[in-house]
Amino acid sequence: MQEENNKNYIQTITFGCRLNAVESEKIANMLHQIVPTAILVNTCAVTGEAERQSAQYVRRVARENPNIPLFITGCAATHNVAPFATIPNVRVIPNTDKLNSDAYARAVDDFDFSSINDKPNISNPDTQMSKQFIQIQNGCNHDCTYCITRLLRGPAVSFEYSDILTDVREAVKNGYNEIVLTGVDSASYHKIYGGQPFLISDLCRKLLDDVPEIKRLRLSSMDPASPEIFKIIDLIHENPRMMPHLHLSMQSGSDTILKSMRRRHTSNMVHDIVAHANGISFSWDIICGFPGETDELFTETLNLVMETKPIKIHAFPFSPRPGTPAAEMPNQIDKNTSKQRAKVITDAATRNRKEFMNLHLGQTISVLVENNNTGRTPHDISVKILGNNIPNRTICNCEIIGIDGDNFVATA
Repeated sequence: MQEENNKNYIQTITFGCRLNAVESEKIANMLHQIVPTAILVNTCAVTGEAERQSAQYVRRVARENPNIPLFITGCAATHNVAPFATIPNVRVIPNTDKLNSDAYARAVDDFDFSSINDKPNISNPDTQMSKQFIQIQNGCNHDCTYCITRLLRGPAVSFEYSDILTDVREAVKNGYNEIVLTGVDSASYHKIYGGQPFLISDLCRKLLDDVPEIKRLRLSSMDPASPEIFKIIDLIHENPRMMPHLHLSMQSGSDTILKSMRRRHTSNMVHDIVAHANGISFSWDIICGFPGETDELFTETLNLVMETKPIKIHAFPFSPRPGTPAAEMPNQIDKNTSKQRAKVITDAATRNRKEFMNLHLGQTISVLVENNNTGRTPHDISVKILGNNIPNRTICNCEIIGIDGDNFVATA
């Protein structure tokens, strides 16, 4: 995420996934070379609400910045141009051209920058992060029935190792102590080098070998169906620089619903992953109220949460996305029921997290410092650090002395 650049006044706002945040940073760097001033809004369409919020924000920013060009990109802008097309000074860049500098240059060929005296003015612009997200792939080859992202981003493309290595080395040089590898479907990363497959576990292992300055390496998300997850777990057990927390794109804990979603894993596979992952914590995504999810099938998901104890869950109501099979399925679930189920799942994860956090009271834990003396543990739990101000991106040992809501309280 980007801070305002005082040379040519580029500001960004990012909705949605961490991959969008990575791409916003790349686009901002391109815009520095193209325009003297601009606002970039990187939109999201994973749910109808995300799409609505993106359009609402753009309308407000356009009113508050009537003389400044607005570049609108991302999945919402790609899925439906109409909400943005009539807004003054808006230039829509679809996902296919998202990282193409020429597309941005062409979009402002007719724009008169000579009369602009104002700096961009947006509320809550992206700020610089204490960890560096590195994109390793884009797109997805799977056909989950609810997902519009795969339609908007296209098929899976894995990036060359040499390019990823360059990005990682640059991040380390710039003072980032934690690297997070991200993509639409990171678990599908696949290249061929020397006639041999080079997969996500190989990528992580080679980065740790080639860049010994990396203090922390983390994956943003993993598909539970990927056999690579077991190799990643083994690497975490072998190398303390690999962070012991994995985010799983679960979506449900019911085999019936998973099949209807066309997911490729089962609840038993998740049990096997957790059994293999001694000392590793997990977070999940869960869609509540998928078409056909009866109370009994929802209970299967809740039971899996209680049995395997993920410490965080992003639970959200099912949102039918036009053009996806799930939007046309029978037995659609009432929105209020979906919201209630999301709360039940969230509350269960909160109990898991409290139990996990209580086990760490009194321990000394490595913390990556972020803003205002807050930080993150290797298990990705927030920490409030008491005492003198510690510079961002510092990794320091902290003694856990208490718990405040979802945060540890610690002294350095």
